Amino acid sequence: MSGGGSTSVYDHSTGSHVPFSGTVSASQVAVFDHKAGCHVSGTRSGDDLALFHHGVSGHISMKIEGPGNFSGFDYASSSHFSGTLAGISVSLYDYGASAWFNYSLS
Repeated sequence: MSGGGSTSVYDHSTGSHVPFSGTVSASQVAVFDHKAGCHVSGTRSGDDLALFHHGVSGHISMKIEGPGNFSGFDYASSSHFSGTLAGISVSLYDYGASAWFNYSLS
């Protein structure tokens, strides 16, 4: 997605593609979720990301725990999450929903 290209994320639970465009760099995130019609933006400092989802006016804090592992907190839903990244696939466990969600970059 770096460089302003368009792509989508495939949500395995809904069987649908969610188109995104924007840029992601080592220190900045600025993407547009075309399905929700809103921006997600933020910054990265070391292993910590501070994101803001403009569609729900909610902050998301996230920490890279090690190669392929992350955890965080979604303030809009008041839920912790954790997950793994393997290639183009992400598995995310939402503690508020007590469920796994799987996504792939497409």
